[in-house]
Amino acid sequence: MKVRTCLQSPMYEGSVKLLLLGSGELGKEVAIEAQRLGVEVVAVDRYDWAPAMHVAHRRYVIDMMNPNAVKSVVRRESPDIVVPEIEAISTEAIEDLESEGFFVVPNAKAVKIAMNRIELRRFAARSLGLPTTKFEFAESPEEAVEACERVGYPCLIKPEMSSSGHGHTKVVEPSRKKIVEAYEYAISHSRGRSRKVIVEEFVDLSLEYTVLTYRYVKDGGIVTEVCDPVEQWRYGSYHYIESWQPPTSDPNTLRKAAEIGVRVAEGLGGLGIFGVEVFLTKDGRVLFSEVAPRPHDTGMVTMVTQELSEFAIHVRSILGLPVPKPRVISPGASIAIYTDLENVWSPKICGLREALEIPGVDVRLFGKPFTYPGRRVAVVLARGSSVEEALGKAREAARKISVEPSRGVRSGV
Repeated sequence: MKVRTCLQSPMYEGSVKLLLLGSGELGKEVAIEAQRLGVEVVAVDRYDWAPAMHVAHRRYVIDMMNPNAVKSVVRRESPDIVVPEIEAISTEAIEDLESEGFFVVPNAKAVKIAMNRIELRRFAARSLGLPTTKFEFAESPEEAVEACERVGYPCLIKPEMSSSGHGHTKVVEPSRKKIVEAYEYAISHSRGRSRKVIVEEFVDLSLEYTVLTYRYVKDGGIVTEVCDPVEQWRYGSYHYIESWQPPTSDPNTLRKAAEIGVRVAEGLGGLGIFGVEVFLTKDGRVLFSEVAPRPHDTGMVTMVTQELSEFAIHVRSILGLPVPKPRVISPGASIAIYTDLENVWSPKICGLREALEIPGVDVRLFGKPFTYPGRRVAVVLARGSSVEEALGKAREAARKISVEPSRGVRSGV
């Protein structure tokens, strides 16, 4: 990895070029941070005018699961850095590009493992020996029934590859009909053509953490550092709803969560930030859940809490620049805004005046061009003198915001 002391103006010979594979709201913030450092940004996604495309120098729309399409656009642009930003990417293409000499963040192995729940669970539980929930794998409805019996009830059936809770079902009793339905539902929401699912023990949670762990170049080597864990709660949803920082848990629990974050990041290797998800169960267990080898949605709160946001950390790390551990400079909270509107183009985000009248509140609109039920379209950020005050402000602001059709126009996607 090149250690940089100088950066040039974008769009000219010698400038650093970063290509985003996936251009959602997290990629948008990565693009903004890269632009601030004079990096040329190319945004790629499956649909036009994805959020990061609004702030990139160039954009491409391709089938992200088509390996030839992915390799073609990367070879055409020949970027210095390739940053996978979503799960739905051809891992075959990522591996081939890395073998050709392209710098993939954090590396092809990490991307492949993290986006596949089965590979990730094998890696975490068997290779790293991390504590996890009880789990089994299944590749047919019959195997799913047997797996549920071994794991016990209640349990969760999840696709091998998906994101943001898509395809998850909680099975509460030994009903073959419901298990088969849950299996088929998981398969229908899986990325790619996999017929595999993971059957996982359902645990009663006390809290969830996102341990933002990052690796960067220092004194000729790569060091691993951990931000103060972000705490989060989903209110029974599979989607992130609320997150806050600094954490309020006891130091021993936070230490265990941080240790899991470090072991996962060092096990995967490479540079950049990892969003390591950790469970705290009601019976006191601290368990590894998942990892995103990039900034995490719950980490958006760091835009108002830390000296450097998770996006600034990610960009600095992959550019080979110093990343001193950022302090938490203010208690803060975030609340994600979702919509249930289906196939609405150019949705209106309303209630902003009322929300922004609350001191310490900010709102980030992602600029997604169309909606579908359960799509995240904005995030509320709030600062306060305490986490409780920040959460109160964020909740109040979120209640004032609504997502509405623009002129009543609806269209298929």
